[in-house]
Parts: sequence; structure tokens; C-alpha cells
Amino acid sequence: MTEETKGRERLPRWMKMQMPKGESYSKVKNLVSKHHLHTICTSGNCPNIGECWNRGTATFMILGDICTRNCKFCGVKTGKPLAPDAEEPRRIAESVQLMQLKHAVITSVDRDDLPDLGAGFWAETIREVKQLNPETSIEVLIPDFQGKAELIQRVVEEKPEVISHNMETVERLTPQIRSAAKYRTSLEVLRCIAASGVIAKSGIMLGLGETEEEVLQVMDDLRAVGCKVMTIGQYLAPTLNHIQVVEYITPEQFDRYRVIGLEKGFSFVESNPLVRSSYRADAHAEAK
Repeated sequence: MTEETKGRERLPRWMKMQMPKGESYSKVKNLVSKHHLHTICTSGNCPNIGECWNRGTATFMILGDICTRNCKFCGVKTGKPLAPDAEEPRRIAESVQLMQLKHAVITSVDRDDLPDLGAGFWAETIREVKQLNPETSIEVLIPDFQGKAELIQRVVEEKPEVISHNMETVERLTPQIRSAAKYRTSLEVLRCIAASGVIAKSGIMLGLGETEEEVLQVMDDLRAVGCKVMTIGQYLAPTLNHIQVVEYITPEQFDRYRVIGLEKGFSFVESNPLVRSSYRADAHAEAK
């Protein structure tokens, strides 16, 4: 028995995932397989894939699969990325059409190697998806673009329904788990999004050693910059080489955070051990 296997066996009972099922799920799964479509849902082994695909939602990643950053929580490869694929925006749009999605979520690796940090490619992808799928709502989960407002604005101008940027953790732990992103920079990214009139969304992971007081401070900081939607999920280490879990937070505590977040004024708070950034994302496009 490997250490990784033993680690999985130590997961608490509430972290056990159900096998995905459902007519819509099966239909989307067959389309993905037949047309060799790439989604984060499958490559990331998302625990909510069945629920999301049955709701007509899926998540795609653009700008390759190699990140220029090396965050201690993330399982994405890091190194020198390949040049952006000029055909990718069109392929993403066609994938959304083939899957007949009601709501598409798009994310990316960090591309600090590009002159515009990938903002132009982001804008083109959103345009392509909207042109081919005018009835599909879009959420984009963007990097921080080094806090450059003019680059964030290029994404805003394409009018996705939701723009998300994850805080990932509390301020004290940010330097330990994020290789380049800064807590205050991320808050300013969200402030810029909210000020533009687009729904601003963010998320954090629990179980890294944060305190309840620190989690509540993140909520206050997010509300102060106009963030309307928050996701809270349990951190799981991708490998033994990543930062390890300090604590498994109980479902009861997650529910407590959900109630507190709604009391603080968020339109939606998705808080559950198995929640990931795109969980129930279609509903968030209606945030008020």
C-alpha cells in the first residue's frame, strides 16, 4: 500500500464521492468522449461532475496546461508554456455548442510569459463562445493579471455574466501557498470587476490551518470590494509533494460559514467540503 493510497483511506466519511449518473450526464459524457473534448470536470476529477453536467454546466481551461507559477496547492504542471493555440477559442466555442451547455465556465493557467499576460486571448475566447452560443451564459475564472486594471478591463469589456478570481486562502497563509499572487492584489482585482458592474465571485479552500476569525475576515474583505458570490471547499493535496492538509473541516462548520456569509450580504455562498469553484455556477449568473 502506497503512502498516497493510505492518505486517501484517511479521508473522513463526508469526503466520499458518489458515482455520477443521470440522463443529461450520460449525454454530455458521450459527447465529450466522441469528440475528444477537454474539460476540467474530467481532467480534474471533479466530485461534482454528475450534478454540474446534469445542470448543463461544464468548465474548460484555455492557454495550455502549463502554468508559469508554482503554487503549493495546485496540481497543474508548471514550467515554460507553449505558445497559445490560435484555434483554441473556436474549439472551445464549438465544444460548448456540441455539449449544448446552458452555462459555460472558462479558466486558465497563469501566463506571465505573455506581453499581455493572456488578456487578449481571454477576450477572443469569450467573443467566440458568445458568437456561436448566444443563449449560453458564461463565467470566467481569471488569474490576477498582476493586478493590471487595463488587462482586467479587456475581459470585462466582453461582458461575461460572471467574472471570478479566487482568493484561495486567508491573508496570513497566502505567501505559503501562492507563489506570486498577493492577497491585497487579488482584492483589488475583485474590486475592479465589481466596479465594472459584472458579478464578482471568489473562493477559498479550508483545511490549510486557517482560523474561523481569519475566514470571517476574508468574507468581510470580499464584501468590502463588492464581491457577490463566494465558494468555500475543503482543500485536498494533489500529491504528497504539495502542501498537506492540516485539518478536515466538518460539514457542520461549512454550513455555519454558509449561513454567516449570507448574513454578511453575499447573494450566494456555496459552502461544503466537496464544493469547487464552478459548483452550481449557472445559478450565480443571477446574483443580485
